[in-house]
Parts: sequence; C-alpha cells; structure tokens
Amino acid sequence: MSWKRSERLIDMTNYLLNHPKSLIPLTFFSERYDAAKSSISEDIAILKDTFELQGIGKLVTIPGAAGGVKYFVKVNDEQVKPFIEELCQLFASPDRLLPGGYLYMADIVGDPKIMDRVGRVFASRFSNQQIDAVMTVATKGIPLAYATARYLNVPVVIVRKDNKITEGSTVSINYVSGSSKRIQSMLLAKRSLQEGSRVLIVDDFMKAGGTINGMISLLEEFNASFAGIAVLVEAEDIENRLVDQYISMVKLSNVDINEKKIEVQQGNYFDTLEAE
Repeated sequence: MSWKRSERLIDMTNYLLNHPKSLIPLTFFSERYDAAKSSISEDIAILKDTFELQGIGKLVTIPGAAGGVKYFVKVNDEQVKPFIEELCQLFASPDRLLPGGYLYMADIVGDPKIMDRVGRVFASRFSNQQIDAVMTVATKGIPLAYATARYLNVPVVIVRKDNKITEGSTVSINYVSGSSKRIQSMLLAKRSLQEGSRVLIVDDFMKAGGTINGMISLLEEFNASFAGIAVLVEAEDIENRLVDQYISMVKLSNVDINEKKIEVQQGNYFDTLEAE
C-alpha cells in the first residue's frame, strides 16, 4: 500500500494517541508506511507543532539508534479553567444533597465524556512523572481511575473493602476513617501491584482523607510509594485532614442540608500548579 502524507499523518496521530508514554521507534513508522526515515521525521515535526497548538499534548523525540518518539498528554490552563467551571455548575445543584449529608454523584462519575476529560486533566498533571499504576478504592472511583490510567498507559489497581474469591490471596490493613473515626479495613490482591511501584492515587470524593491515607498505608505493604493524589471533589473546612499533598478540581463549602443549600468553588488545582 502506498501512503499519501495526509494518510500517514492521520494514521500516526491515531497511533500516538492510543499509545501515550510509549517509545515508538522511527523504524516502526518507516516500515509501517514504507517511507524514508527523513519523511517520517518531517511528519513528526508537523504533528508536534499541531499537537502543541491545539492543546492535544506534546511529542518528544529521542535521538539515537534506540530512540524514537513519545506522546505525552498535555492540557493547558485555557482548557482546564472552563471545564472546572462546568463541573462547579454541575455540582452546585441543591438536588444533589441527599439525606445524611451525602452528595449524589452517580450521574457525573457515570458519564464517560466527563470522566474522560477529568482523567485527561489528571494524567496531564502527572505525565512527566514515573507512574506505574493508578490506584482507587471501589466503587465510584473506578471510572475516574480507568480514564486517568488510559492517558498514562498504566494499569488500574482497585482496593476493596471486602474479599473477592476471584482475586486470590490479598493483603489487608486496618485504617481509621477520617470522618467517622471508626476502624475499617481495606484489601488488595497480591498479584495486582509489583513491589517498588510508584502509584497515582485517584478518588471521586475526599472528606478528611482517611480512605486515601489508608491506601497510602496499603502501598507500604507492597514496598510501593505514592507519586501523587488527585481527587475530583473535596469537602472544605475539614478539621484534622489526614492528607495535604493532593490536587482537587472542585471544592464544596457551606453545605446546609436543611435549607438545601450548597456552595461550590474550584478546587486547589491551580493553586498547587503555581506552587510547583
């Protein structure tokens, strides 16, 4: 098959987007399109400029015989700001307040388009770090974890609070819930995480951070470490918060169940960005 340059650019774009953070040798594209490496280099230069201009991400070329090209997802501030504003409007509806002070989020975490956009933002934030896996606790954090892991090209590790016979032997720990102050347990299959892994922890909602703190303790049982913490929504004005190194997109404040009142503002995403 003889490829036109326009056809090569489309196919290369699709391939790169589906293989983030993977080193792809130029010889791979050269053989794929039966084209000279010089032509492939010119194609990559075109894509590199377009990716950066359109906010798709960045292409990094690595010289040498063992080199190639890598795609890193990258979302600029101009894209993130309006998206966070959209999220704040979604969460601001008083109808989301449930008896007992809970927040209805099923429609948001169940929306593939929203989760994909959140995952892309989180992956962009940690794309320059070594991430070996994305960890979350069942169940609402699972869609967000998969969306993030897709753009980092790493597996998802799911922590559970009850044993599943299909997961084999597990490692379990006890932790103190940050909100209820009760001792609870969580577990992880031994096969799901390799020793020494650097893990990005993501979750849909954080109050005092007891569950996230529990996941950090669980990582220690695998001689693993956390590379960062990213949450979709955090509750404001929580006393004795157990974690402080995290990024959030949305923050809840002044929640009044009786009056069905809820105030929402952007999380600390941009604050932590400035601190880096």
